[in-house]
Amino acid sequence: MEQARSTISKIFNGEPHTYTRFNLTQNMEGDTSQVEMKLSSDVDEEVGENGMGDNRPHHNSNGRPYMVQKLQRTPRNLCYMACGVLLIFIIGFLIGYMTNKKKEAAPVCASSISVVNDDIPRETGAAPLMDWDEVKKLLTEKFSAAKLEKVLSEFSESSHRAGSPRDESLANRVVQRFKLYGMKVWTDEHFIKVHDPPADGYNRIVFKNMSEERPKGFLSYSSIGSVEGRNVLYAHYGEDNDFQTLLDRNINMDGRVMLIRAGKISFAEKVANAARMNASAVLIYPDPSDYSIKEHTELYGHVHLGSGDPYTPGFPSFNHTQFPPAESSGLPKILAQTITLAMAKNILNQLSGAKRPDKWEGFSKLGDETDVISVSVNNVLTEKRIHNVFGVIKGFVDPDRYVVIGAQRDAWGPGYAASTVGTSVLVELARSISDMVKNEGFKPRRSIVFASWSAGEYGSIGATEWLEGYLSSLSMKAFSYINLDGIVTGLNGFKVAASPLMHTLIENTLKEVKNRDGFLYKQFARDNFEANILEPMRMDSAAYPFLALSGIPSMSFRFSPDNSNYKYFGTMEDTAENLNAATSSQVPQLAETAGRFAGHIALRLVHDHLLQMDVMKYYKVVRSYVTKINGRVKEVLKMRPQLLPKSLTVQWLISATGSYSRAAQSLQNDIQNSDLEDIEMCRLINDRIMAVERNFLSHYVSPRKSPFRHILLGSGPHTLKALTKHLDALKTNNPEANSEQFLNEFALATWTIQGCANSLAGDIWSLDNEI
Repeated sequence: MEQARSTISKIFNGEPHTYTRFNLTQNMEGDTSQVEMKLSSDVDEEVGENGMGDNRPHHNSNGRPYMVQKLQRTPRNLCYMACGVLLIFIIGFLIGYMTNKKKEAAPVCASSISVVNDDIPRETGAAPLMDWDEVKKLLTEKFSAAKLEKVLSEFSESSHRAGSPRDESLANRVVQRFKLYGMKVWTDEHFIKVHDPPADGYNRIVFKNMSEERPKGFLSYSSIGSVEGRNVLYAHYGEDNDFQTLLDRNINMDGRVMLIRAGKISFAEKVANAARMNASAVLIYPDPSDYSIKEHTELYGHVHLGSGDPYTPGFPSFNHTQFPPAESSGLPKILAQTITLAMAKNILNQLSGAKRPDKWEGFSKLGDETDVISVSVNNVLTEKRIHNVFGVIKGFVDPDRYVVIGAQRDAWGPGYAASTVGTSVLVELARSISDMVKNEGFKPRRSIVFASWSAGEYGSIGATEWLEGYLSSLSMKAFSYINLDGIVTGLNGFKVAASPLMHTLIENTLKEVKNRDGFLYKQFARDNFEANILEPMRMDSAAYPFLALSGIPSMSFRFSPDNSNYKYFGTMEDTAENLNAATSSQVPQLAETAGRFAGHIALRLVHDHLLQMDVMKYYKVVRSYVTKINGRVKEVLKMRPQLLPKSLTVQWLISATGSYSRAAQSLQNDIQNSDLEDIEMCRLINDRIMAVERNFLSHYVSPRKSPFRHILLGSGPHTLKALTKHLDALKTNNPEANSEQFLNEFALATWTIQGCANSLAGDIWSLDNEI
């Protein structure tokens, strides 16, 4: 800078020591009020005249500043001023240029847009670099049947019951795989209580004077003890309508031992239904029309009407957890035991009594007081240590929001369809998507968590204990769960059980995923998605606690044998050979298609700006229940007016349903008018969508007594389904019906729907509350 000053001085006046000094000041309003310029020669004059180096402006007799007069006297000063301005401009330009270079070198924040040139867009967080079609193409390339075959072989075990050394070995293999893919990996340890067969004794049954039978199969969480000399009663599948049929025939069921065939509903539901009829015990057998197994094949399962460890209801079974002894309300109070088909035939062939109903398949007689049986269940309560394994691919925009993909790792025996296929697909999906992120430039907005559960066979214990341990954070941040258990059980059918929020996404995915025979939608939906694809979610599905306990939109799906159930679940015959026989040796190919279907849904949920959830689907579900309740209320008021107040109306429920409809439509309008480049706006909209499922959980019931609190898809007296049944009971003057309880549950369900509508509407000033 000194050289520049010297050169400029020599050019203009040849005086090597003459330079210009600037003093810029601002007034209180922020405007430049004064620019003072002093030249070195003038300053010398000022010093000589005043005797000091004062910088204050001097004035002459006419009131004008002295320096202004000096500047006006010589044109040379004007040249100095011009050069000074030019010099400032050059210095300012250099400073601005260097500052801008530093900003370009700084990291780009999520909400900013950085463009080097007009042709090369950069990742901004508001818009992905990769087009959706390219994402689909990459998944298809990375995820193949050939690679799956190797993984299927690696994770196949002859026996890997929860907490066993082989279960631990499989968990370690999953950990090693996740680490190999560069994922962040962690585990959850739980100490759970389960019922296993007695190590030294046995369970037994004795029918009439026949020899004693000792089944090796068992039902965990059955009551322990014996019943002697009780009468057998055949009860078909043990569903509600089956027992109602027996009631209609005036058949006494008190203290009887129910003989029930496996299938249609879970073992736990069968036992719970029998307990309501005051039965003393339940025997469950595999009928040939439901199972393609040998006559002496044993059945295994559990009868806890719930999920998770029933001895830590509502809280996690961590080792450091200190709670008083507790039991789940879903534990049965009666005995339950599985028997083989051969044992069942010995009993059924000798039953006497009334003829079975014509619509029931099976043997001819129901049983009477001469058909005496004794049952002993001596299972032992044991503690097991289990581990859940997790790996995560973190998102680039909202890493604290995630979809969970999970698979059960344990099994009663080989469990090839129950767990091996799902675990293999889980591991391969983790590898494929990790590779897309590391090597192909794919950047998911949100995170993907891969979970390998243990103790699934005992009632989704691993998954449920994780949910209970982190429920407060998971319900706010996990926006979907995709279950991979039992995804390949047949060849000719395809079924999905899911939250209504996911139905549109699933339907669209079926139209985009194809196998060698074409798109899945054309093969299986046949232009009627709801009738041919959708099915109710079963309580024994690992997706059920995510949905009904935690309020997280969830789904299960499966390739099925002609839309029926797999014949080998819960047996030691769930082997690779039997699954290949059921699928014409197409297991790797079907697993590939199933994996791409699950991966496609997960990637869509982490790729798009907004979650692909259709909130209007729940309006149809609620409206359907409201119509049923409205009709039944009118029938009860007409047939038994003394049971309900004459002033009872469903108008409040109708109003709450209307509020939900308007809130859902308002959200749709907000989505259509939103700027997808606005990250904060997208996050707010996604939070409103995520809250819908959670807000359908009733806040008025105890998670310990009624863990499945979802009023539409849960289980318990608080659900809309239970309200319709309660009205049916009132209509028939059933002694168990209670009008006061109905009115209370009716009011609470109404306000739960209104609360969901209020949350969906968004801001408090946007509420549409007519109640």
